[in-house]
Amino acid sequence: MTLQGTSDRAQGVAALFSHGRLTAIPRKAARREQLLVHLTETLFERDREYSEREVNEALLTVHEDCSALRRYLVVAGLLARPKDGSSYRRVR
Repeated sequence: MTLQGTSDRAQGVAALFSHGRLTAIPRKAARREQLLVHLTETLFERDREYSEREVNEALLTVHEDCSALRRYLVVAGLLARPKDGSSYRRVR
């Protein structure tokens, strides 16, 4: 991806926020994917394991529906969790 593409993506994601809070979770898959990548890169460190509570607390800083965002992140393959749901880890 070019630097311009990265800049365009950042500007597009910024439009989804107001005063640091996510105004709505996008319905369009491509737009939601941009948001999820942004959240992964800004809220979660690489090579660190998170409890469900830690993931929820991080997501609550941007939107009240942390369970939906957490589910989207797992389905998109950006956060991984074992079958027992005991922990989460950033994938990319």
